[in-house]
Amino acid sequence: MEKKKILFVDDEPNILEGLRRMLRPLRNDYTLHFASGGREALKCMTKDRFDVVVSDMRMPGMDGAELLEKIQEKYPHAIRIMLTGQADEVSILRTVGVVHQFLAKPCDPEQLKIVLSRTSALQDMLSDGGLKDVISKIGTLPSLPETYARLQKAIATPGVEIKKIGKIIAEDIAMTAKIMQLVNSSFFGIYSRVDTPARAVTLLGLDTIKVLVLSLELFSQIKVSEDIFQLDRLWEHSLTVGKLARTIAVGQTDDQEMISDTFLAGTLHDLGKLVLLSCLPDQYRQVIDLTEERNITMPEGEQEIFGASQSAVGSYLVGLWGFRGPIIEAIGFQNCMERYPGDVFTPTLAVHVANILYYRNRPEEIIGKPVAMNMSVLERLGLQDALVDWERIYAEMMQPEE
Repeated sequence: MEKKKILFVDDEPNILEGLRRMLRPLRNDYTLHFASGGREALKCMTKDRFDVVVSDMRMPGMDGAELLEKIQEKYPHAIRIMLTGQADEVSILRTVGVVHQFLAKPCDPEQLKIVLSRTSALQDMLSDGGLKDVISKIGTLPSLPETYARLQKAIATPGVEIKKIGKIIAEDIAMTAKIMQLVNSSFFGIYSRVDTPARAVTLLGLDTIKVLVLSLELFSQIKVSEDIFQLDRLWEHSLTVGKLARTIAVGQTDDQEMISDTFLAGTLHDLGKLVLLSCLPDQYRQVIDLTEERNITMPEGEQEIFGASQSAVGSYLVGLWGFRGPIIEAIGFQNCMERYPGDVFTPTLAVHVANILYYRNRPEEIIGKPVAMNMSVLERLGLQDALVDWERIYAEMMQPEE
């Protein structure tokens, strides 16, 4: 397999030389190139196909934001990483729709190596280069119009409580994904992991949220015809699966990190569907038609039309955005548990079970043939009898509040 090519960009020769020395042990794994500024970097991009670009922010002539904007437009396949100091916050905020991951300077060598390894591995997740280009170009995801309108109204309200903003964002999978990407990046200097959108909004603060929403228009309204897909169902489904998956996890582990990962993975498990519906609606209509005509599962229909399931698309995107490994895995393997290794309870299993229990109880929402519960995995883990309890938990969750 050809080695992945990575381009580092910085106008300071000493920085580039330091990166060269630091990354020397990786020469057998990657082809490393170094450019002393934005213009030189673009020349390199015209001559070779780079898989990852790591750029400094502050550079004379063409700064990192302008460089990565041009790369996003001309070379969408490239994963874009920004190295910057926290003092650059004002200028960096305009790159939130361009940059896949932010890393703070000075960057810990081991962290940089982990990020390079993970992002390079992502390049092999999808075989369709055109689909990867579509996903890589995404800076923001669209939200339901009514949720977007509520957020704008709340932010414009004098004296609004930050908790109210967090609650609105937590009800939207697109907003949740983007806010969680930003708050868990190195850029904002929040060194403890943030696991809920409400907490993320509190830490970012109202001023930053206002800039993101009003000035930078980080969120937008989705424009997909209702006759293709009822999007309000997608949001309700995602939030319900997130809550049920978390409840399942609470019953299986005391590991709070795993419980948080399970909730976030469940909430975002259909993110790929949102990507495909918003970016390629005509092709997604073909998926629905094919699935109904041949009575096959939606993942099978997606595979036939796109060459990948929506879960692979969602997994690829959250991987690009720097989400944790268990979340990437849970989204990617939710409908193919037989390919997921391991003999212990994981967020992947919780999301798989929660998703299928939802559709068992909402058969009118199933398109084509339902995805089957992977009983062999449950039996291997000795959890087949727990299904009865999980069914009961779901039924209790769905009871209307008195």
